Amino acid sequence: MNNTTTTKPKMLTIKETAKTGILSEWALRGLVKQGKIPGIYVGNRFLINYDRLCDWLNNSGGEKA
Repeated sequence: MNNTTTTKPKMLTIKETAKTGILSEWALRGLVKQGKIPGIYVGNRFLINYDRLCDWLNNSGGEKA
């Protein structure tokens, strides 16, 4: 048996992510529309991979052009 451990991603809706205070709901919806936020559609809801979003904002998302 393989001893590697995998963690489940923390998937949040846009409203749940906005409640964390990381970005506003309006900003999150704009980034989803541009295809810049890591996540998936489940039905008509977009679920954001919160951990990858935080990594993206820390590494490249906050850079100004």
